[in-house]
Amino acid sequence: MRYFLVAYLTIVLAGCGSAWNDPYPAADRGKNILYSVFIDRPKHLDPVQSYSENEIAFTAQIYEPPLQYHYLRRPYTPVPATAVEVPRPRYLDAHGRPLPQNADPARIAYTDYVIRIQPGIRYQPHPAFAAPPADLARIDTLADFPLRDTRELVADDYVYEIKRLAHPRLHTPILGLMSDYIVGLSELAAALQKHQKALPPERHDEWLDLRGFPLTGVAVVDRHTYRIRIKGKYPQFIYWLTMPFFAPVPWEADRVHSQPGMAAKNLTLDWYPIGTGPYMLTENNPNARMVLERNPNFRAETYPCEGAPGDAEAGLLEDCGKPLPFIDKVVFTREKEQIPYWNKFLQGYYDASGISSDSFDQAVQVGGAGEVSLTDGMRKRGIRLATSVATSSFYMGFNMLDPVVGGDSERARKLRQAISIAIDQEEYISIFQNGRGIPAQGPIPPGIFGYREGEAGLDKVMYRWVDGRPQRRSAEEAKQLLAAAGYPNGRDAKSGEPLVIYLDTTAGGVGDKSRVDWLNKQFQKIDLQLVVRSTDYNRFQEKIIKGAAQLFYFGWNADYPDPENFMFLLYGGQGKVRHQGENAANYANAEYDRLFEKMRTMDNGPERQAIIDRMQALLSHDAPWVWGFHPKDYTLRHAWVKNRKPTKVGNNTLKYQRIDVALRERLRAEWNRPVLWQAALLLAALLAAALPAWLGHRRRERESARRGG
Repeated sequence: MRYFLVAYLTIVLAGCGSAWNDPYPAADRGKNILYSVFIDRPKHLDPVQSYSENEIAFTAQIYEPPLQYHYLRRPYTPVPATAVEVPRPRYLDAHGRPLPQNADPARIAYTDYVIRIQPGIRYQPHPAFAAPPADLARIDTLADFPLRDTRELVADDYVYEIKRLAHPRLHTPILGLMSDYIVGLSELAAALQKHQKALPPERHDEWLDLRGFPLTGVAVVDRHTYRIRIKGKYPQFIYWLTMPFFAPVPWEADRVHSQPGMAAKNLTLDWYPIGTGPYMLTENNPNARMVLERNPNFRAETYPCEGAPGDAEAGLLEDCGKPLPFIDKVVFTREKEQIPYWNKFLQGYYDASGISSDSFDQAVQVGGAGEVSLTDGMRKRGIRLATSVATSSFYMGFNMLDPVVGGDSERARKLRQAISIAIDQEEYISIFQNGRGIPAQGPIPPGIFGYREGEAGLDKVMYRWVDGRPQRRSAEEAKQLLAAAGYPNGRDAKSGEPLVIYLDTTAGGVGDKSRVDWLNKQFQKIDLQLVVRSTDYNRFQEKIIKGAAQLFYFGWNADYPDPENFMFLLYGGQGKVRHQGENAANYANAEYDRLFEKMRTMDNGPERQAIIDRMQALLSHDAPWVWGFHPKDYTLRHAWVKNRKPTKVGNNTLKYQRIDVALRERLRAEWNRPVLWQAALLLAALLAAALPAWLGHRRRERESARRGG
């Protein structure tokens, strides 16, 4: 009993000084650490291969392309990162002679981008820059290397990474696209493939020193300057210079990580990235925890002093001119389930959170006019809500090669229009998105040049403009279109057979039961039968590639903030079946393609807007997609998190954020105090349960003592 009481009191007293449920080490309390979450484990951290949202959350903090997006300005604006300035394109004719800035795009054979980087930038400490250990067999992690060093960032490091796009053993998702633009890239890829095939089998995995292979379109001008030459005029190339694909990779790191035996131990650039950015990856356990720590060699950079309207009022300019980054360490914990994630956020153990459907009503309330605000419980905790429309589009695509819904006949066109009207996106957003989205009127989302607000941007095939608001056309109007297409009451006018429409989807995606039931009701409104064919991801992708699907759901997040990045999804030259491109609907319209080819090379302005409007009118008429919605991002943050502004385009955002550590410690302690009355009640219950046994034990001891006496 004495031992029990001592142990119990020890636990209680220990809990009085700190929260019992704190998931982090006691040594980390009070430190300048940001706590975040990741759900899907990153697969690639090598910038040449990485292209997913869950990966760029890490790579964007480590690598530094020459350009970045201004953190606060909207619309999104490229600004220098390691570059001295944003390079201005220099236009050349077929003979290499300079052309004026306003030259006809038809005369522009090449565009040069000359990029000058800041001198004195240094890499994070890394074993690649130090003398190698004598025995690599004893090296299992990067931390096992005994020595680390650094060196200055030079122009050749950027050239080396661009050459890696053509590496025969690396699979970059942008090689095909960049080969169409960067002069000599496709030739370099062919030369490297030939070199690889000529190697004996035992040398297939050896380091490929790309410095010995020329790339005609990319050249070092001097130690801190390099030039990229692209074919024709492609204004969007400036946005690519903000992406990790164009970040520097030192040849020394490529060499070290290519040594025999390294890949078997995950000692690769895919596992251990190296960069000049504000943070370096110090712990990589993608099944549980990822840790970024401040790069001690990070260059001098300061917080911006200007932003978008409303930023000053929101406190986003209070740290103007202060050195970056503010946070010393970022701990990412993998959370596979939403409920533990949400509960830990409410306890203050995660600094920010999204809002799942299960937690929506607990966090947010919607007023009668549709205005969104935090619930009283959230406001009492000082939690802040930020909302923004994502630069994303979700849609249902028609396969334009399908004999029923595809093609350019009036019959198929009216069928597509009728289905587009029948699927009530407003209702879908309300039911399945908790109102977090706006119905799309075309492929371009808000925040991207070319998007039209209000009546000017209305798809008049699907909507009317009534009392200053868009109003979806009725099911009766959709039925009239269906009858005009030869399907009165949902039946073929000639055969009398009911029309059956097939939607292909992946298991667990749009194919879950509630969505399927809702979709069936939408089609039933116009007397059509819907069959949902759910399959695994690989089989679904195979159907899309072969053009075997009829209808399908897809989405697109902006690679860069330009209308070309959305309108190209319907460009004939990007057809999935014929050209293995991103046009999964296989839509082809000669007039649209002609306008697209003109629009893609233009600078933003009234003329470009007029062409986009004409392209949108063609899409509205042809209806290759059921315009879905542009999602709204709702994010919550605690009061101690400063300088957090939502963005879907710029990803290197951790360096701007700041934590009020003292406020966090105080509020965490308040929200996670030990409940001592419960402990006392537990002690009383335990004593009550133990007392009879203890008294019996004492009685037996006395009786034994008397008998012994």
